[in-house]
Amino acid sequence: MNLIENLKWRYAAKAYTDIKVAEEKVDQILEAINLSASSCGLQSYRVFVVSNPEIQKKLGADSYNRQIESCSHLLVFAAFNDMTSTYIDDYMAMTEKQRGLDAGTLSGFRNGLHAYFGAIDAEQKAIWASKQAYIALGTALIAAAELKVDATPIEGFNASTIDEVLGLKEKGLHSTVILALGYRDSDKDYMAATKKVRLPIDEMITKIY
Repeated sequence: MNLIENLKWRYAAKAYTDIKVAEEKVDQILEAINLSASSCGLQSYRVFVVSNPEIQKKLGADSYNRQIESCSHLLVFAAFNDMTSTYIDDYMAMTEKQRGLDAGTLSGFRNGLHAYFGAIDAEQKAIWASKQAYIALGTALIAAAELKVDATPIEGFNASTIDEVLGLKEKGLHSTVILALGYRDSDKDYMAATKKVRLPIDEMITKIY
């Protein structure tokens, strides 16, 4: 693994070829997303994988980002609209079972979550959930780079269109950010041969000892 070199290689591709990403690689990126960090471990978002050209065209109809319909696979990160008591209870029960704990062992943690989410409003819950989806997006970008799969994170889309096409409202979700996967078309992408520009590391990072 050469993480730094792979991160130097990656950029937000502006044009894709018609070469499809192997499902094995897509599945590895999805597993990395599932292993991503999330606040309290609650995974307050879901990911929809779209590789149907007709559906991709519908999703990108109101966007200037042509990668939505030209990429191999489109990942839609959809955050929860609410963090319900039922979801918290079910997640704690699953955690206890997977860790081999007695039922109720995590009741203190569970009660703390109930208290926290019971004290904030719906907008705050949706914002909180959306932030968790962005953490997962970062994980996906790194995983894609490790697999030499190009990826383009996209915020420029019509959320209401995506929510409607994928039926997200009925699922208690809202589209937050999307990620195009595929292989760069170096002939059509003006950014493909452009030098990566970043701040000097000592300007970006402050070490405090």
